[in-house]
Amino acid sequence: MKTPKKILNEPRQATAEMMEGLILANDGRVGRVEGTGALFRTAIPDGKVALLIGGGSGHEPIFGGFVGHNLADGAACGEVFAAPGPDTICEAARAVHRGKGIIFLYCNYAGDNMNFDIAAELLGDEGIETRTIRVRDDVAAAPPERMDDRRGIAGAVLVVKVAGGAATELKDIAEIERIIRKAEANVRSMGVAVSAGSLPETGKPTFELGDDEIEVGMGAHGEAGVKRQKMVSADDITNQMMEPILGDMALAKGDEVVLLINNLGASTMMELLIVNRRVRQILTRDGIAVHRTFIGPWFTSQEMAGFSISLMKLDAELKRYIDLPSSSFGFSSL
Repeated sequence: MKTPKKILNEPRQATAEMMEGLILANDGRVGRVEGTGALFRTAIPDGKVALLIGGGSGHEPIFGGFVGHNLADGAACGEVFAAPGPDTICEAARAVHRGKGIIFLYCNYAGDNMNFDIAAELLGDEGIETRTIRVRDDVAAAPPERMDDRRGIAGAVLVVKVAGGAATELKDIAEIERIIRKAEANVRSMGVAVSAGSLPETGKPTFELGDDEIEVGMGAHGEAGVKRQKMVSADDITNQMMEPILGDMALAKGDEVVLLINNLGASTMMELLIVNRRVRQILTRDGIAVHRTFIGPWFTSQEMAGFSISLMKLDAELKRYIDLPSSSFGFSSL
């Protein structure tokens, strides 16, 4: 497999230089705790329950690109595909805290779990209340009876969307937590990779696939999926992904969902729209209505080629927060 070309300076400085560019791209709306991966909104109202998201870099625009209006108040960002350290999480938490507590929202990976838990203990010693919610949407990672073993992938985008609106409109941390947990419980995702991404520091692919192979159920960092197989048509791939997603959700005729088709980094909009066509055919067949559709690169894996499909089952409350206008460098909706 050929080494991918990347537009970099010193590879070991890629994350730091990326964050500098991200801050500048926000034109004063987002700041950074100097020398860290701790990002924060510069206009957080007093008395607001803060929403802090985070995870490894290399998945841009999530996580740092989701700091904005009706989205996250801050983000704790680690190195590429590496969890942020407890110190970074604490710095970000202090920067967003406005006296009413902080909700930690991040994807379910061992390193993130450990470091956010350590940070929560340290912040608790300072009198800062935190609540933790982990996104576990990847149906390929574990069966339903082992939800806590499931990875968080692009369904996190929809959970952050709901969480950001709830944390802006509501004042009670317990009520905000309830809504976010409901959003997390109602989202399911699955991904497929057709080629690997690579780490900037090494230039090496994160996994290897044959020229005629795909990995169904691939994780966001290149974790193994449910099967490796020969390349098939877009409709066949989509069918294979939608079956376990729908099989894991309690959807009935007449239900509404929000649909997100996420570009893992190097696939084209043409490919994603062809997938969208087939997803909608399947949902229409089953009598499932699509309330809103989001298609684009939000939870990427460097230059990995492939996509993921996420569905969130809606009720009136979740629909309200999905529909709230939001804006950030990496994700905006009207």
